[in-house]
Amino acid sequence: MKRDSAHMSARRSAVAAAATDYRVALNQAMQSHQAGDLDTAERLYRDVLERRAGQPDAMHYLGVLCHQQGRSDEGVRLIEAALKITPKHPDAHNNLGNIHKECGRLRDAERSYRKALECGPQHYNAQNNLAVVLEAQERLEEAFEAYAKLLQQAPKFAQGYYLMGMFLRNHAQSREHVEQSVECFRTAYQLNPRNVRALESLGMSLYALHRLEEAAQVYRDWLAREPEHPVPRHMLAACGAAEAPSRAADDYVREVFDAFAESFDEQLLKNLNYRAPQVLAEALGGVLPGVVGALDILDAGCGTGLCAPWLRPYAKQLVGVDLSGGMVDKARARGGYDGLEVAELTAYLQAHPDTYDVVFSADTLVYFGELRDVLDASHAALRPGGWVAFTVEAAEGEDDSVVLSPSGRYQHTRGYVERVLASTGFSHISIRTDTLRKEGGQPVMGWVVLAQRTH
Repeated sequence: MKRDSAHMSARRSAVAAAATDYRVALNQAMQSHQAGDLDTAERLYRDVLERRAGQPDAMHYLGVLCHQQGRSDEGVRLIEAALKITPKHPDAHNNLGNIHKECGRLRDAERSYRKALECGPQHYNAQNNLAVVLEAQERLEEAFEAYAKLLQQAPKFAQGYYLMGMFLRNHAQSREHVEQSVECFRTAYQLNPRNVRALESLGMSLYALHRLEEAAQVYRDWLAREPEHPVPRHMLAACGAAEAPSRAADDYVREVFDAFAESFDEQLLKNLNYRAPQVLAEALGGVLPGVVGALDILDAGCGTGLCAPWLRPYAKQLVGVDLSGGMVDKARARGGYDGLEVAELTAYLQAHPDTYDVVFSADTLVYFGELRDVLDASHAALRPGGWVAFTVEAAEGEDDSVVLSPSGRYQHTRGYVERVLASTGFSHISIRTDTLRKEGGQPVMGWVVLAQRTH
């Protein structure tokens, strides 16, 4: 009996040691994951699953990681397997919803978020995400109720006030809604002074209300606190209180889009009328009949990679370049590119002469006032017969001019675009107007431009 007892005690000790070992490995995996070392994290998660098959936390977090690395279907399978073991895990349901949302499967995302809220009624991230996908489906009354419930549940959640402010302004049906957005943005910034998008949006809402001096004062006060911050410097010019630069400074673009990278697709999902990639790709397809998988294409200002699915069918080689490293990381996770680089666009084009058959730029040149340098570089980067395709926001008037709008983006007249294209050597110029997105509930009109390097 004593021998059996000693044997059982030794076995229990071995089991306890094995359990401790896998928990240590799981904790190390999670730390590596949070630090952004995805390769190490994946190896450790898989090590946990070898030691303890079906361990639900390892499957859940490995699923999140697979999605981050562009293997979204594998990520879904892993999280669904984890949920069969722990079906009442609200975080897992929420993360499964996030994958569906970022893959455009809004109904599946909605179901996952609702399940998360069944399991954890106070899960305010799931409530936030549910509001976003309801808005993306244009179920606006339900979305408003979901945002309102979020603020009731989490009255100190800065992002909730920011998103409610964006909702009110984007779908404003009266001046009162824009005024309410002002209060939401003020609260969002008070709760999280690092949220520069809340201050930027506050200024834009004040401008929309024609409270021009108040808008300028927001940026002056911000600049006084942070004299080197590029965002208030640019936005002060955008609202007409300082001289407009010839193009948005690199540090402004990098600051805005690095900060925006995590929520960029979410914000675009909320606006189903964001159409620039689609309308530009369709226009390009009209001059590339029968071309399948044969072209070297540059996605110039690739952002999070939204254009890749539209360009991939034409591409032998698809390369993306963007000034924002955060955006490029998201594009890398989305997949679809043969190469991705973080670089300033004009310099990149100048460094790659006679390299591409297409230079494609959806809603990137809106941050360039003067277009000559970037279009001259585009002409040089194209091979003879190659096409440049881009969108810019349309300025009114028949003259040859550029204006910096209160949004922080530039608008160009048709005459200006035609003149610069001709002066940089392009021919077969096609310019038509289309709606690129909505802003403040109103359509934003733009030029959809194609031009060819013929020699």
